[in-house]
Amino acid sequence: MSADLDQTPRSLLVWDRSSFLDEKNRLSSQVEQLHFNYKVSVLLPECSSAPDHLDAVLNSFSSFYLIRKLPIYELLDKHFLETAVYQGSVYGMSYRTRIDEDTCVALMPNGHLSLSLDKDSFELLGVEGKPSRYNHRTNCRYVVTVDLTDSSMAPGGRGYQRLLTGLRSRLQLKTDFLLSHHPGGGDALQALLSRYNWSEHRPEVCSRTLTDLPCPALLTSDLLTSDPHSFLEWIGAVDAGVSCENSSSSFLSSLVCPEPKTTLSQALIVSICGLLLPQDLHRLIHQTRGYLEQPRLESWASLTVHGFADSPVSWGCSEHGVLRGGENFYSLLMFHDHTYHLHLAAGANDTCPP
Repeated sequence: MSADLDQTPRSLLVWDRSSFLDEKNRLSSQVEQLHFNYKVSVLLPECSSAPDHLDAVLNSFSSFYLIRKLPIYELLDKHFLETAVYQGSVYGMSYRTRIDEDTCVALMPNGHLSLSLDKDSFELLGVEGKPSRYNHRTNCRYVVTVDLTDSSMAPGGRGYQRLLTGLRSRLQLKTDFLLSHHPGGGDALQALLSRYNWSEHRPEVCSRTLTDLPCPALLTSDLLTSDPHSFLEWIGAVDAGVSCENSSSSFLSSLVCPEPKTTLSQALIVSICGLLLPQDLHRLIHQTRGYLEQPRLESWASLTVHGFADSPVSWGCSEHGVLRGGENFYSLLMFHDHTYHLHLAAGANDTCPP
């Protein structure tokens, strides 16, 4: 057996317990610090269909755009900077690039442009950067991060011109690119889009009704102080459609529902996939809280958000790396009394989540 498979990969997990009514809770800032989200799943126990107000927000997530073979120097276009980057929050990242092998690019809502480059590309670009945290014995990858809102990067300035020349004349980097903007949406991006082959996409919504679902019996605000990992494994198994009713002789899965457990007669799981903005996730959390305020059999709901595995950044502006899985996600367990449990997770080499 390979030595890499001989032990469970190390991971980072931060657990936070608070109340939505507590003015000092950090949930909003924590949600906003995971910029590039590709999937959110909501689990509603003893429910067969989402109520109208929750269904409306599930189907109203912001559109995003896929631009084919975008020259990265276009992100420095003066008109794009003035109408999009300076006037709101731009979310953009290279599409179907691998963080451990390819050149990856991210444009963050704070105006920071991050490029993860191999050694040859970094030397061609000719801009100051730093070695990747995920190098081993030799420096084979580098990270370049610039603040496009800084005065030194104003169009026409020395720093701006150096980066523009590197991207346009020396490196000539092109990549498929996902792009979204808040609050202007596509209007702020039209000038850039009009010059290239692009398509507009809406996040894809799908739902499943589960029956006879094994469930931890003590899902209350006092749960999870001892073993949050087992709860997260159960949530992940439910989302992935993996059975937790496994016999000791099963070689397919060793996942089990935490004890003590009960059985839900039915449950609804709704997933949304795409380039998902934190602002839309805030609205979904708010509407799910409203759902819990109604009298019903169960008093909890869960929401799990996954970041892109190959995003150049994970939490905040921290560099993201893929060793085995590229994990960066959070899971929010909400209760009818306005308390919540928040789990934030990252891979072995990433910076600890906030």
